[in-house]
Amino acid sequence: MESIENVLSKLSLQAVQELFGFEAPASAIQIQKTDKKFEGDLTLVVFPFVKAARKSPEETGKTIGTYLQEHCTDIIGFNTVKGFLNLSISDAYWLEYLDTARRDDPHKQPGDGKPIVIEYSSPNTNKPLHLGHIRNNLLGWSVAEILKANGFNVKKVNLVNDRGIHICKSMLAWLRWGNGETPQSSGMKGDHLVGKYYVIFSNHLKEETEKIQSENPGMEKEEAERRTPLMQEAQQMLKKWEEGDKEIRNLWEMMNNWVYEGFDATYRRLGIDFDKTYYESNTYLLGKSMVQEGLEKGVLYKREDGSVWADLRDEGLDEKLLLRKDGTSVYMTQDLGTARLRQQEFDAESLIYVVGNEQNYHFDVLKRVLRKLGYPWAEKITHLSYGMVELPEGKMKSREGTVVDADDLMDKMTQTAKETSEEIQRKKEENAAGQAAAANAQANAAILNEDEREDLYFRLGMGALKYFILKVDPVKNMLFNPKESIDFNGNTGPFLQYTHARICSLLRKGGFQEGQLVEFKNDGLRISDKEKSLIQNLASYPAVLKQAGNAYSPALIANYLYDLAKDFNGFYQDTPVLRETDENLKSFRLALAQYTGLILKKGLYLLGISAPSAM
Repeated sequence: MESIENVLSKLSLQAVQELFGFEAPASAIQIQKTDKKFEGDLTLVVFPFVKAARKSPEETGKTIGTYLQEHCTDIIGFNTVKGFLNLSISDAYWLEYLDTARRDDPHKQPGDGKPIVIEYSSPNTNKPLHLGHIRNNLLGWSVAEILKANGFNVKKVNLVNDRGIHICKSMLAWLRWGNGETPQSSGMKGDHLVGKYYVIFSNHLKEETEKIQSENPGMEKEEAERRTPLMQEAQQMLKKWEEGDKEIRNLWEMMNNWVYEGFDATYRRLGIDFDKTYYESNTYLLGKSMVQEGLEKGVLYKREDGSVWADLRDEGLDEKLLLRKDGTSVYMTQDLGTARLRQQEFDAESLIYVVGNEQNYHFDVLKRVLRKLGYPWAEKITHLSYGMVELPEGKMKSREGTVVDADDLMDKMTQTAKETSEEIQRKKEENAAGQAAAANAQANAAILNEDEREDLYFRLGMGALKYFILKVDPVKNMLFNPKESIDFNGNTGPFLQYTHARICSLLRKGGFQEGQLVEFKNDGLRISDKEKSLIQNLASYPAVLKQAGNAYSPALIANYLYDLAKDFNGFYQDTPVLRETDENLKSFRLALAQYTGLILKKGLYLLGISAPSAM
């Protein structure tokens, strides 16, 4: 069923053409939900047509309103307020929309056209995943699912930064101070163990750096770090790795395998998956060959020390290092190779990189270097840049070991969900009036067994975490507060999950099994303002979904769901459902609740959040 907004958009273009001889662009049509202070359901902004009409805004609105009402039977009235034409839509339209829409899947099936390749996660193998990685993973996965729901063919990929100076630091620290420690001997997850040695390296490096600075007053910290024996040994280890030194490669493979096992466990708990995983160790050589091609073409240049650079000064940037003087590669080198390999494999419509905004310059340079090298598909690259996650106590620092570990955070969120849920249940029992009410509260709490409750606490904790992060516009920095995120009231994941569970309970009490469609007759039904508002909110979901896909913004879905849940709860509090004596009206209200539950569940899925049927 075509949405009323689409019908009105087409008809409005037709109206201004016939009435005023003005061929307006589609972008001139602005239709929005009517402000609650005024009568009406949808509002057309008429200011863009005032000049062509040669009338006041009010007269222009009345002229267009009369035309629309004459040509659309679903418009039953209108009024104008300055340059705003408020249109009232018939109950019959909203009832027909509800009855039709709830029989279809609001999400399109992914097509088989050229894929959109979206890269997210991209961890380094020298440390476990932390809170910053959680925002990256949740954002990337959610955007991928939103694009799928819009009908796009999407490929989710990960690039593991499994080589380079960072992993050499952990390897060197383990060789020096590890005493053969393994995940099995220590009882630590492999990624946590390797991260431990990265911090140990950093602590020793700091000591050596401060010693050199004390011996050389005025020397910059970065120069002092480069001169430390520890950093020079790590650089030498990297060179040996690139030369294929067997002993170094065996150590590298062993420690990376520890990390991969740890990553996989964290991904499973987060509900994150990938269609393909790339490894920097497999792509950096292709990048180096591309750099060599650039030298041969004369679009890159080599300095006297042997390092290779791209000169971007004529494009308003600076010079970018692509190969160090010892021949080892940098991040940009492997990104060149990975991008080329990915485009060859997928022939993608677009290549989206979900990476924090501190890398804006990096991706600007990546596109420019690819263009210099003669790859026209460089224009397909999009950097989905997002803001940093900070804590109430400030920024996280990996080398100092002050990050919020992803596994620890998930444990904390689950425990907080458990404590909050049990506290709410305890207060309900204390406030229950009389023994019968208290017994009833205890009976409701006993619906779930111990394992089911523990599973629910985890789902609530994850729902709180994911929603709190994804409800923020990706471009913004955000402050993460675990206690705020777990609130069962307000703009939180648990509030949405609770609303869904309430709807499921309502349907069960109404005698309907999961998946059983509630039927009603829409002939002659009159609906209240709250019922109409709820249907109208439901009808806007496809437009929000499309907008979220265009903007790569799960926040649009999250905040829509919050508004929908508030709308439903307002309807539920003020409108009798199971107590309604008119059976057809009761069925309609149950059908309205059922479709609301479906949209909540579908929308929550796009955020990676489960929708419990009981709480």
